[in-house]
Amino acid sequence: MSVTVDDDLWSAVGDPIRRRMLDLLLAGGGGTATTLSEQLPVTRQAVTKHLGVLGRVGLVHGTPSGRERLYHVDEAQLARAVAQLSAVGATWDARLQRIKRLAETIQRTRDSQGTDPAENG
Repeated sequence: MSVTVDDDLWSAVGDPIRRRMLDLLLAGGGGTATTLSEQLPVTRQAVTKHLGVLGRVGLVHGTPSGRERLYHVDEAQLARAVAQLSAVGATWDARLQRIKRLAETIQRTRDSQGTDPAENG
């Protein structure tokens, strides 16, 4: 089971400030660097840089609004990110299930042979 992951996309959402920005934009139906900076523990300039990162991976789009830009989340790109996360999660769940089955098989073999790993330590 192979999953193609967009590393740039996940690098962009890997930052907690950017994730919070996405939450705020989704909850508020959009926002500017100024309105976001009022709700975050970073400067307006930092918000602008974070919005640039999110914009480069297509998670947000800005349109001119007076002297600022009004940003909205691209819901299709966000859905793509969520789908990737779900696929990666499913891959890891399958791997963990295989490890569990292997460990259970080893334990059953030891139990049936009467082998106690502590005795061989």
